[in-house]
Amino acid sequence: MGGAATTVRGLMADCGLPRLEARMLLERVLDKPRAWLLAHDTDPLAPAAVAAFQTLCARRLAGEPMAYLLGEREFMGHVYAVAPGVLIPRPETELLVETALECLSGRQAPRVLDLGTGSGAIAVAIALARPDAHVTGTDASPEALAQAHANAQRLGAPRVRCLAGDWYAALPGGDAPFDLIVSNPPYIAAGDVHLDQGDLRHEPRGALTDEADGLSALARIVSGARAWMAPGARLWLEHGWDQAAAVRQLLADAGFRNAASRRDLAGIERISGANL
Repeated sequence: MGGAATTVRGLMADCGLPRLEARMLLERVLDKPRAWLLAHDTDPLAPAAVAAFQTLCARRLAGEPMAYLLGEREFMGHVYAVAPGVLIPRPETELLVETALECLSGRQAPRVLDLGTGSGAIAVAIALARPDAHVTGTDASPEALAQAHANAQRLGAPRVRCLAGDWYAALPGGDAPFDLIVSNPPYIAAGDVHLDQGDLRHEPRGALTDEADGLSALARIVSGARAWMAPGARLWLEHGWDQAAAVRQLLADAGFRNAASRRDLAGIERISGANL
């Protein structure tokens, strides 16, 4: 970057990033809204602010996700804190939340389980939309679980219960059955080249891949679900673009009924589910 770039206009022109990304990083560094940047785009900036912006730009140019640089990501109309070590919430996962809320319609004080909750985006979004729900999120990562708990507290869903452990092993013995189980588990196959590309390079590998064929975590969730489900309960899972048929078969083989898949806005079968 040129040393003379010490104004908003100069930094944005000289940083090598898309204009939107540069503006978002400047807003974060300066703690100012877009309107302020426009009104003061030729004002000299403090050296510390310039240095902080240039550091963020260098990290972004090296491939770090914007969500980690900003420390947040919007999901279902709420802003979640995210950090390295936690999977970044993605727009396509909103379909899972929307479907979950449909399943809960008409149920009073439903019990919901979110397996592998990560940042807590799914669990908290459900809890915010259904304040009467008893929502539990589990995760084997202490870092992710701490992030989920913090997001639940900050966004006004303190009743979300965050439990540490591997899938169902996190649940206490004798826990009441759930009306709905949802999960966005690691479903990318270990050899998938996308793991070494884009944002995925920087996200926690254990939240992305099962280090196998991409179906092992999904199979474990399906095989263990019935023991934790109330009569008529439903199970919905996010999966890869080419895994819908395989997940429907897993559900059918485990004795679930009415296995079906739903497509995201790109037309991809993104989630599959069934009921007892």
